[in-house]
Amino acid sequence: MRLKSSAYWWCQIGGWLFYSLTWVFFAFLFEQKYTSMFYSRLIMYMASGLVFTHILRFFIIKYDLRPPFPKQKWLKLAILILLICILYNYTNSQLVEWFKLFDPTKKVSVLKRFWGNLIFDSPLIFIWSSIYFIWHYVELGRKTEVQKVKLETMVKELELKTIKSHINPHFIFNALNSIRALVDENPDRARTAITELSNILRSSMQTEKLELAPLEKELSIVKDYLALEYIRFEDRLKIEYEIDEDTLDQPVPPMMLQTLVENAIKHGISKHKEGGVVRIISDFTNNHHELIVQNTGKLNGTAEDVIDGFGIDSTRNRLKILFGTQASFEIRDLKEIGMVEAIVKLPIKEIY
Repeated sequence: MRLKSSAYWWCQIGGWLFYSLTWVFFAFLFEQKYTSMFYSRLIMYMASGLVFTHILRFFIIKYDLRPPFPKQKWLKLAILILLICILYNYTNSQLVEWFKLFDPTKKVSVLKRFWGNLIFDSPLIFIWSSIYFIWHYVELGRKTEVQKVKLETMVKELELKTIKSHINPHFIFNALNSIRALVDENPDRARTAITELSNILRSSMQTEKLELAPLEKELSIVKDYLALEYIRFEDRLKIEYEIDEDTLDQPVPPMMLQTLVENAIKHGISKHKEGGVVRIISDFTNNHHELIVQNTGKLNGTAEDVIDGFGIDSTRNRLKILFGTQASFEIRDLKEIGMVEAIVKLPIKEIY
């Protein structure tokens, strides 16, 4: 608030000083005499202008006439500016008379001088008002833009938190179902599964607060998850990794890879009696970090029909929120090799 007040007074003094210097320049240009009367009137007009424009600002604020305001207030604003113009010029006319700041050889009445000033000096008040309102409109536009950016950021943060809050329960419920199937059948393996789940939950809780996490960390979660699923599927589940070590430091959305692998298990491997392969690939391709999850199976209909609605939606939404158009997500059918492929393309981050 203090900074705004300081800026206002600097603009006020600077503007009226510029007005005075303009008069000096034109007087010099037209070779007029620089008399003490000339400077006295100039200082008087400058001081009077400062006072009356400040009064105008005071009433603009008091009656809430700063933009934006309803159309009904335009008339009130016009009347206020007109009154200030009349008072400003009448006061100047009286001051010239009181301090004898006129040529005595020219007999000009106060009233005549007032009308002359009203015609020639009133534009100053209108110019001041225009600059004042233009500044406020620019300031309003800037504030609106800042608020818009803040709102968009807030919305993105809320969306991201909402998505994260769904990912972990979504995973936990599926993992618990796997463990439940082993409790009666094989208690020892169930205990092993609980240990694996504990490792996964610990890792997921550490990454939950992050918008991005290194691929290496996400791979460790996926390996724990696949170790848990291997207990259930045994030899029906084959796991392959094709990981370029240079991609391990690349940032990826937390739990995204695990969600894709989970979908590969649920919609691919679990639907084949003989099981199948889950292949995880990470490499640099065409100036992108390409993360691929392949699984045995085929698409029946669209990707949306096959993949959990939340899984595919969450992946797309997170990529859009975090990377905009720099990232993409696609699911396609590789009929020639009998596999389904989920591809995530992420922007490459330089690691120093």
